Amino acid sequence: MARIARIETTGGPEVIAFHDVDLPAPRAGEVRIRHTVLGLNFIDTYHRRGIYPVELPAELGVEGVGVVEAVGEGVTDFAPGQRVGYFGPERGAYASERNIAAASLFHIPDDIDDETAAAALLKGCTVEFLVERCAKVQPGWPVLVHAAAGGVGLILVQWLKAIGATVIGTVSTEEKAAEARAAGADHIVFYQSEDTARRVRELTGDKGVRVVFDGVGMSTWESSLDSCGIRGLIVNYGNADAPVGGVNLGVLAMKGSLYNSRPMLYHYYAEPAERAAGVARLWEMLRTGKVKVTIGQRYALEDVAQAHIDLEGRKTTGSTVLLP
Repeated sequence: MARIARIETTGGPEVIAFHDVDLPAPRAGEVRIRHTVLGLNFIDTYHRRGIYPVELPAELGVEGVGVVEAVGEGVTDFAPGQRVGYFGPERGAYASERNIAAASLFHIPDDIDDETAAAALLKGCTVEFLVERCAKVQPGWPVLVHAAAGGVGLILVQWLKAIGATVIGTVSTEEKAAEARAAGADHIVFYQSEDTARRVRELTGDKGVRVVFDGVGMSTWESSLDSCGIRGLIVNYGNADAPVGGVNLGVLAMKGSLYNSRPMLYHYYAEPAERAAGVARLWEMLRTGKVKVTIGQRYALEDVAQAHIDLEGRKTTGSTVLLP
């Protein structure tokens, strides 16, 4: 019997309800996983709220780590007893067990523990493609990271420093500033009490940054525009606040012939070869200590509604994991 979270309608965290379900045997190409640790991500709240439309009733959660219990016909890359992880795009991670397509799985190396894998897979692979394949950040570039003490933010700061960038991070509190500095941020901007763009311009000799990494959305769009230097790139990779909409593209020209990208992880992890290369790069960064995952919170899976409240209320730092 599997314990599974499901929503019947979109809305606040209160719409999440748990059900006991008898799982069928894995179908051809599928694997049965017994979860040990789950990752919590902002995309989960987008599905719950309907920002990313889902067919109802819907299961939630895209990131999980666990042990293979059984495999369906035709599965040759995985076997019972092996440790595996995934980050979607299929939903349904908020469960004690589940069946999932074998093609969505990654082997977890012996030297990476379950909690680290669950806290790092989606966020770490997101940072890998954002920095190295989307923005193609070069050593010496000044860059701005919004929400630098968040789950993705802390990994972004470390990764950027590892490749030699100069990192400016925005945070809301002294506690989060300490987290971002410990991750390697060169400069901190307190976005609630300082004008972010004005401070960025001061720090860069009025040149602005080469890249802005913005996972917040609408509330930071203007400051991202004004922080970006000539021919700079704004990478909008999330909607923690609200999606950016109603944009006149002419503003990109007026602000300095800027570029803007709204990339998605799954488009950069679409082919087997790039999936293998991307996750191998993540494991390398973790093994060498260039990136360390901060698990700021742990919740029981049954308390996932509270986890959503805290995440959306910006009360969390680093990554959050759920324990089935």
